[in-house]
Amino acid sequence: MSKSDKYPAESGRRRFVKGVVGGAALAGVGAMGSATVNTLTTSGGVGGGATVATTIAQTGGPAPRGLPQIPLQVTDDGYIEGIWPETTTITQEGQEIQVAQQDLGGKTYSGEWFQYCGVESQENVAPGFESDNLFRAAPGKYDWQDETYDAGDRIHVDDFGDYDEWGNGIGDDGVGKPASVTWRSEDADTNLNAIVIRSPRIEEAVENSDDEWLQASTDQGFIAYLNVCTHFCCIPDYKVLEESARYDAANGSYCVCHQSVYDPFTLEEALFIARPRPDE
Repeated sequence: MSKSDKYPAESGRRRFVKGVVGGAALAGVGAMGSATVNTLTTSGGVGGGATVATTIAQTGGPAPRGLPQIPLQVTDDGYIEGIWPETTTITQEGQEIQVAQQDLGGKTYSGEWFQYCGVESQENVAPGFESDNLFRAAPGKYDWQDETYDAGDRIHVDDFGDYDEWGNGIGDDGVGKPASVTWRSEDADTNLNAIVIRSPRIEEAVENSDDEWLQASTDQGFIAYLNVCTHFCCIPDYKVLEESARYDAANGSYCVCHQSVYDPFTLEEALFIARPRPDE
């Protein structure tokens, strides 16, 4: 089967990337067109509207854009923690609303990045939801993780010591060591599913770039993203399924539902319409 048979025709979306490192590109910018939308969008919800998010790139299949990156940091005691934007109250069209938004690495990082596929209705993306923001293990995808953690355990930098050589027979060894995790999900009714990867490619990109966002959103070779496909909201897999090689995704994130493919080592900006959260 040719690649032209696997995927639908291009939609006219343009993407520009720069800073190729080890066969992967980081610090890219995507051009997604434009839209004019009131920030409040509907009277039945708050937030949402035209949003520019930093994503891991969509490289194949029908998904309209990449998966939103979750900026992270390693805590002083070695745990991996996602960064949630600062919560403030603003007035729009005479209505006071809470927003999660801050300047980070030269970009506007917003909780609206994660408002799609029904996630916007979850309490853990509400600006004021209280969480320690640590990534917690969600075993079942990787043998190493199942042997190391129970569900809900905090993940620790020491358990990624072999990240520059780790492999599981899917794709190339040494590309990056992944963990399936939840984020901001303690005491929440529904999980936010995410993937954390520690990779030499991330380290090399940071070392060879003066990009502020890379410096601010990654740490010690770790990168993370929300693991909800932007096509039909399925859960993609990074280095889990052998069939991903058929779609040039053995070293990428692959969604088995409709063969959408994402590259965790290419970052780009995507303009999309974030859904409003339900009235609070």
